[in-house]
Amino acid sequence: MNGRTIGLLAAAILALLLTVVGFTIVTGSNQVGPGQPRSTGVATVGGPFTLTATDGKTVTEKDLLGKPSAIFFGFTFCPEVCPTTLFELTALAEQLGSDADKLNFVFISVDPERDGPEEMKQYISAFDNRIIGLTGTVEQIDAAAKAFKIYYAKVPLENGDYTMDHTASVLLMDGQGKFFGTMAYEEAADVMLAKLKRLVNEG
Repeated sequence: MNGRTIGLLAAAILALLLTVVGFTIVTGSNQVGPGQPRSTGVATVGGPFTLTATDGKTVTEKDLLGKPSAIFFGFTFCPEVCPTTLFELTALAEQLGSDADKLNFVFISVDPERDGPEEMKQYISAFDNRIIGLTGTVEQIDAAAKAFKIYYAKVPLENGDYTMDHTASVLLMDGQGKFFGTMAYEEAADVMLAKLKRLVNEG
């Protein structure tokens, strides 16, 4: 066996070893050991909450089960994002027709200091009557926001007043309370309508 043949054989063996090692690394990374959670690819958004409706009744996550939900966190003193989003949901509900009755449209306040049940009732009266307004104590709102992975923060203003910074997306949940997707702020109307139709049909 000459030197050239030996060199080719060595290269082939090295390539085979690298292939085996690479396969082991790839397959090993997909293995789940004892006691380790297996990822399902679905974001862990949503969970238990206890809030108060505009009629004073207690509402929990269980009250939303059975129908898919479009959930938006905001506040009644919101200058732009909240009214725009709620008007968009109102228009989308009209376009859905009777299918809108198969969804929960939920508006949750992140400003419990100013948004009591009566304030929420008055505010949401300007929008589709299927939109449910929910509020609660600071602790209850904080728990709900954490469950749904929502960001919000109180922002002081120069005049001594304050506003609220918050996530602007609408969260879509299926009828079992599992995360289905989102609708972005000022997303194209036809895209949002398609998402809600899919939520109705598949959620």
